[in-house]
Amino acid sequence: MVAGFPVVCVFVNDMLDNRVLETLAAEGTDLIALRCAGFNNVDIQSASALGIRVVRVPAYSPHSVAEHTVALMLTLNRRLHQAYNHIRNGNFTLQGLLGFEMRNKTVGIIGTGALGPRWRRYCAASVAACWLTTSQQNSTCTELGVEYVPLETLYGESDIITLHCPLNPQTHRLIDDTAVERMKQGMMLINTSRGAVIDTRAVIVGLKSSRIGYLGLDVYEQEGDLFFQDLTGQVIEDDLFVRLLTFPNVLIRARWIMFE
Repeated sequence: MVAGFPVVCVFVNDMLDNRVLETLAAEGTDLIALRCAGFNNVDIQSASALGIRVVRVPAYSPHSVAEHTVALMLTLNRRLHQAYNHIRNGNFTLQGLLGFEMRNKTVGIIGTGALGPRWRRYCAASVAACWLTTSQQNSTCTELGVEYVPLETLYGESDIITLHCPLNPQTHRLIDDTAVERMKQGMMLINTSRGAVIDTRAVIVGLKSSRIGYLGLDVYEQEGDLFFQDLTGQVIEDDLFVRLLTFPNVLIRARWIMFE
C-alpha cells in the first residue's frame, strides 16, 4: 500500500515500531504525518536513523478540550446520563440523582500546558481552589491564582482530579494503586489525556471501594481494539472495559469527537 508514497499519514493507535519504519523507508517513505498531538506510538530514534521525518498536530483546541472536560464533570456530578435514561424508560423518580455543589470543591489538574489556563477560566466561578502539578510550571496558571503542589498533596486534597498530560514513560499508568490509595474518599477522576495514564485495574479497585466516587473517561487504555468500531450485538472481549460499564458512576465517552 505504501510503495512509492513519500508521505504516510497515521493516527494515535497506529504503531510505528522499528520493523514498520524499516518497511516504510525501504518503500520510499521519508515523512510521517501524525493526525494527533501524541507521538508515543512512533519509535522516534529509529525514524531518525532511517532518515524519516515525523510531524504532528501541535495541539488540539484547548478551548474545546476544556469544555469537554467540564461537560464530563457536570454530567457525572448531576447524573445527567442516568436521568436521561430514566426518562427514556418512563422512570420519573428522583432517587439516586442528587449531585453536589462544585463551588466549594478543590480541583487538581495534572498537566498544565496549553489547556490548564483555559480550563481554570471555565471553572473560575465553580471551584474554591485549584492545585496543579506538572514538570514545568505555566506562568499563566499562577497569574490566575492557582497553586503548584506536590503530586502527593494533589492526590490527598483534591475533590476532583482531571488529567491533561501527555503519555510518556513518566506518566504511563501514573494513576496506579498507590495513587488511588492516596485520594480522598468519593473523589471524581476525569481523564481526557491518554488512556494509558490510568491503570484500569487500579481504578476499578478504587471504584469498588468508593474511593473513586465518579469516573469520566474519553480515552481508554486498550481503546485501539474498541473505538471507531460499531460493536453492536457483538461480545466485547475486553473484561476490564466491560467491568467499567457495570458501574453507574462511570461515564465513558469515546474520544476523538471532532474538536473545532
